[in-house]
Amino acid sequence: SLFGIFCLLTSFFIGSFTLVINNDKLNSNHYLKNLKSAENDYSAEIIIKEKLKNTINNDRYVAKIIELNNKKSYGKIILNIRKDSLVPTLEMGSHLKVTGSFYKNRKPNNPDQFDYGKYLENQQIYAQVYADASSIKIGSQVDKTISYYASKLRNKIVHNLEKNNFNKTELSVVVALILGQQQDISQEVIKDYQYAGAIHVLSVSGLHVGCILLFITFLLKPIPNNKKGSIIKLIIVIASLWMFGILAGLAPSVVRSVTMFSFVAIGMFLRRSVNIYHTLVVSALLILLFQPAFLFDIGFQLSYIALFFIVWLQPLLASIWTPKYKVVNYFWEIITVSFAAQIGTLPLSIYYFHQFPGLFFVTNIVILPMLSLILGIGVVVMLLAAVNVVWYPMMKLLEYSIWFLNKIIAWVASFEDFIFKDIPLNSYMLWSSYLLIFSLIIWSKKPTFKKLTLSLSALILVQIISIQAKYSSQNKEEFIVFNKKKSSIITERKGDKVTLYSNDSILKTTDDNLVLKSYLVANYCKIEKKKSISNLYYFKDKKILLMDSSAVYLPHEKPDILIITNSPKVNLERIFKQWKPNQVVVDAANFKSYIKVWKATCRKEKIPFHDTTEKGFYKL
Repeated sequence: SLFGIFCLLTSFFIGSFTLVINNDKLNSNHYLKNLKSAENDYSAEIIIKEKLKNTINNDRYVAKIIELNNKKSYGKIILNIRKDSLVPTLEMGSHLKVTGSFYKNRKPNNPDQFDYGKYLENQQIYAQVYADASSIKIGSQVDKTISYYASKLRNKIVHNLEKNNFNKTELSVVVALILGQQQDISQEVIKDYQYAGAIHVLSVSGLHVGCILLFITFLLKPIPNNKKGSIIKLIIVIASLWMFGILAGLAPSVVRSVTMFSFVAIGMFLRRSVNIYHTLVVSALLILLFQPAFLFDIGFQLSYIALFFIVWLQPLLASIWTPKYKVVNYFWEIITVSFAAQIGTLPLSIYYFHQFPGLFFVTNIVILPMLSLILGIGVVVMLLAAVNVVWYPMMKLLEYSIWFLNKIIAWVASFEDFIFKDIPLNSYMLWSSYLLIFSLIIWSKKPTFKKLTLSLSALILVQIISIQAKYSSQNKEEFIVFNKKKSSIITERKGDKVTLYSNDSILKTTDDNLVLKSYLVANYCKIEKKKSISNLYYFKDKKILLMDSSAVYLPHEKPDILIITNSPKVNLERIFKQWKPNQVVVDAANFKSYIKVWKATCRKEKIPFHDTTEKGFYKL
């Protein structure tokens, strides 16, 4: 209808306008306007906003810049503090004066690599600063916002549980489950949850918020169900949900779940029927109105798609079979919910992560009944710990429950044959896959010839796009110098077959090399041959000379391209007197001081110079 089209267009324009006015870069004082292209040391005054997961070398925080080189400034940045620095864990809201190297977000250094710079930009973060203890001065001023008090309360809860010897591994999972903080979970535990198809459990989502809503509703049963009582209940429930959301850090998944269940609570306590589709749409629009950048958050996308498919597809799957017994029906409901969510998120999950856990339904059958119990006990333990009370028997029950949960997850994850990895899926295949899924479900709900035709057409489209992608891959030829610190990686590709040239340590571990894996998966190809680095290559009528630490070169034959790796002690000026290549390429296995000298020489001789540490991989 015209009204529907009008609403759609209005929503689109409001969304576009909101996205523009919320773009931090448009602020006249944004720090990007004062950062030069090269990495430089700057002094800045910043406010700590969020604690991130640490890396091997650095403690990491999201911070807000308020001053840069004594000029008023604005914008979010990531602060990296070296771990050997004598800097305590920083409180949220702390004011710091930092002097360090500022690095703008860059494009990926290697082909088909995850674009971390783009991921940060979607969160309005455009640069990172690296500093150590000597360049940080912690001020006395602290911004005591809601986030500050929530962080203090979380730290208090964790401290009280640690004092009572709550096992560190289990505590990190509890903090993720209930408080939404994943920073301290080990990579091994995260890997197990990913392989078991249970990674969603570690993020506060609709499942968690729904359980909390039921728990609060149960506690409020003594309040009468008259008009006044219902309003009191509604106020308490919504306030409790948002207090939980603030405590959990207001991550996109938390905001989405709390917003949606706030609408559900309004329907429950005001005794009005709630259209769940309207609830999903309104909650999404409301969130995006204030935080439009959430639209690009992977968790936000997966959460809404999973919820939509649970509501839309689960009744269809459940109707396939009607168990006679309540216990069997309970587990059948879990299976159908799991399959509905997995079908909905499958294309998007493969597009982002290129893997699929085949035993996801086994995991959900086992852990979902446990999760309700764990959340109930966990909320009580956390509330008591918040007021400095730790009831030891209940704390131990929670600890052993998490220990048992982790053991089940690890057991399921150990069946690696059921984990389908390295699945290629481009954006065209993503959209065509969703077209196929939607058309098949629409046809299954009410079969007609037109719907069947649409489904078959979608299936043919998926096949055409898949065949085209493989055909395109088989007709490509390219020579690539990768950017890998302290390593030389060169590939020569002909169709779907790749020859890898590298040192022994890389050649032995190609299956675990993420730099190579991303490239191979995205391009439907595999490594056919592995060879040690050689000094001379020929590719598409181009002669390519490689100079390594041995400094071997052929003085009488002019190469088209000169590759320099492993910091050879060579004088390029002397070499250029004998011959001049059309291009000089240096990789990340060279000393920075050497690269600087070679770059100056090439500039003087007017020879194109490609440094992979600055420009990323080199492709011929």
